[in-house]
Amino acid sequence: MQPRLLVEGAARKLDGPLLFLRRTLEVGLNDAVEVRGRDGRARLGRVAALDEESMTIEVLENTSGLGLAESVVRFFGEPLNFPLGPGILGRVFNGVGQVVDGGPPIAARENYRIEGMPINPFARATPRDFIETGVTAIDLMNSLVRGQKLPIFSGGGLPHDRIAVEIAGHARLRKGKGGDFAIVFAGIGVPFDTAEFFRASLEKSGALERTALFLNLASDSSTQRLLTPRFALTAAEYLAFVEGKHVLVILTDLTNYCEALREVSSSKGEIPSRKGFPGYMYSDLATLYERAGCIKGYPGTLTQLPILTMPADDIGHPIPDLTGYITEGQIVLSRDLDRRGVYPPINVLPCLSRLMKDGTGGKYTDPDHPALSSQLYAAYARAAQTRVLASVVGEEGLSAADRKYLAFGGEFEGTLVNQTSARSLDESMAVGWDLLKALPKTELTRLSDRQIAEHVEK
Repeated sequence: MQPRLLVEGAARKLDGPLLFLRRTLEVGLNDAVEVRGRDGRARLGRVAALDEESMTIEVLENTSGLGLAESVVRFFGEPLNFPLGPGILGRVFNGVGQVVDGGPPIAARENYRIEGMPINPFARATPRDFIETGVTAIDLMNSLVRGQKLPIFSGGGLPHDRIAVEIAGHARLRKGKGGDFAIVFAGIGVPFDTAEFFRASLEKSGALERTALFLNLASDSSTQRLLTPRFALTAAEYLAFVEGKHVLVILTDLTNYCEALREVSSSKGEIPSRKGFPGYMYSDLATLYERAGCIKGYPGTLTQLPILTMPADDIGHPIPDLTGYITEGQIVLSRDLDRRGVYPPINVLPCLSRLMKDGTGGKYTDPDHPALSSQLYAAYARAAQTRVLASVVGEEGLSAADRKYLAFGGEFEGTLVNQTSARSLDESMAVGWDLLKALPKTELTRLSDRQIAEHVEK
């Protein structure tokens, strides 16, 4: 992009990352700008708000050294773009798409708008087929389907970062060539040591060569944090709909994104809504989540696995609450399981994958997969009820069947949910069948006689 317009001496106010100007020319919302101060350093920005008399610029880099009198703003006359081309896999970018791995710049084939292009609902295809993550509680119980958006609801201090890099390292297509699959991994507002953990872990596992890694540090501008997922999703759309790959996008931590959205909204003087977040946070999150999907006529797909931490472990907080309205289910981490040493600490009962039925069974995974998952879920739910009963009457007051369910609940968490290494779906199903052998055959009402005879009784 080459700057086409120049404004000097129009600055009125500088508030953190926001620069307020008198409106002296016609510009568009979200147009890219370049801001220079007395130090001569160019800082990337964009037009965040407009009215007849003024405009607000989001400066995406440190504003130290900027003065109102000396600031020069150049307008590009077009929205922020991300130049992309072959060779973006295996590269590390900062939060605004600049290469930071010491390698050469990307040989760009074309510029793509970071806001993405709206997808005609009629052009969307139903998500189908299965992505194997290596996590039994996801693959077996709440399967991730190509084109789905399935968030992970975590809490402060829970091992969601470790889960994220392990999924990135082990995720694969159950059928198809490995070259058809790619990862876009974005760390949003993460500390420096966490960013290095992401980079080192992906390098060690060998997953970095099929990954485009975006790292936005906690020390970076809050306005930059708002653009990191958009740059990452633009790269994912290029890989999926231009190069034809099946792309899994892992975004962590979207709570940092929403906190930045609240901070910038407050600086603009906008009227706050629930817990100080802007009233448009729902539609803003939708602009990210709805970029997942399958498009008719395109071989590639874009799947999202966003991770967010629930403040005070409150699933009713605006961030997880609004996310749940937009996405197709959720994976919920449990602090109680984490305290008991279960890893990954996934609480299966509140988890849900609404598209699991469209991407499992038959030709996608295994014909017996849906029935096994349903039976395990029903048995574990009964075990949870039995635990409540045992806390009242004591274990000695339980019936023989209830004691078996009580033991099943412990084995389910300690054997199926808990895992020391990645499992294939076949290995996860084998663990599930073995667990059901401890229950009376008359209790296995979700399985057919054939399934019981073939997998449980043998």
